[in-house]
Amino acid sequence: MPEIEQGPIRPPSEAQSLLLRVTRNCSWNRCEFCHIYKGKRFGLRTVAEVKKDIDAVKAIVSEIRALSWNMGCGGDINASVVRAVLHGPDPCPEGYRSVMLWLYRGGADVFLQDAHNLAHRTKDLVEILSHLKETFPSVRRITTYTRARTIARKSLQELRDLHDAGLSRIHVGLESGYDPLLKLVQKGVTARELVDAGQKVKQSGISLSEYIMPGLGGRKMWREHAIETAKVLSGIDPDFIRVRTFKALEIMPVYKRIESGELELMTDDEIAAEQRLLIENLNGLTGYFASDHVLNLLEELEGQFPDAKEKMLAVIDRYLAMDPEERKNFRLGRRAGYYRALDDLHNPEMHSRVRSILQRIEKENPGGFEAVISELMEGFI
Repeated sequence: MPEIEQGPIRPPSEAQSLLLRVTRNCSWNRCEFCHIYKGKRFGLRTVAEVKKDIDAVKAIVSEIRALSWNMGCGGDINASVVRAVLHGPDPCPEGYRSVMLWLYRGGADVFLQDAHNLAHRTKDLVEILSHLKETFPSVRRITTYTRARTIARKSLQELRDLHDAGLSRIHVGLESGYDPLLKLVQKGVTARELVDAGQKVKQSGISLSEYIMPGLGGRKMWREHAIETAKVLSGIDPDFIRVRTFKALEIMPVYKRIESGELELMTDDEIAAEQRLLIENLNGLTGYFASDHVLNLLEELEGQFPDAKEKMLAVIDRYLAMDPEERKNFRLGRRAGYYRALDDLHNPEMHSRVRSILQRIEKENPGGFEAVISELMEGFI
């Protein structure tokens, strides 16, 4: 079977996308809240290597479509074909499996891995994008991660060339707009650089998705983190703002700051208040605000600006006004997968089930509720 190389992660919004590895790991790799690439060397995959993977994907597609025809499915990649591949007599390599699922989901989107693809020379990326589009003319969207400082090193014309070659969207980890916090966690960028890079992407015609991290500033910097991040986002007006609530793991470098007391972790309720301050200070936006990650407590904080602003503030106010025991019930139900929205609390069966679990936790481990919540969240990373 043809094989393709794939990296470790992708954004949740790229769940339907084909994963095509263009670089390995992260060139910066110093952010203290990220553990994904620690201990791994950054490298650019050659144009020839990436084109070889694209050709391998084409070969896999041909094999799977041939199987579909042999099964009488007319070339369609339906559930029967998926089952035949997954449960066939031969082991299914991960790359083969991912291509099959990509076809099953429509085969329309591609995400370029890993963390820093614009480190490539523009002409090399254009060659890769062109080969991808020529090989799969039906692909409608191609997206990538990159760093703001790398964007700054590209001219506006280079970004426009990438857009013309097929690059649809850039995902940027903004995290915070507060310079002292950016410095503390070794983000390697300033608020001004984030604004300049974001504006350049917008001018190029490429869609921009910026990621923010509520809770990252802890109790000492939460207010500045919220207000200054809102200023940066308002200065960019990205197409998407995506929320990734901060959750520290012991293997993250930032954890030593937590152990020393330099960074004091916030509760869900405190982070909700921080998010309210941020949203309240977002002005002049036209993009989409998305809480599309399971780490986020309030998934309902989502919608198109400016219309969704008041609705999202109302959701936070509703949560914070709830009885403390109801907030605990919702937090546990959300982290355990029972609830997705505050209205789910009105489901008697789910509410009763979560209440029973909560009572058992408090009986078996008095005072251990927060530890349980933390453990559940760790499972999402």
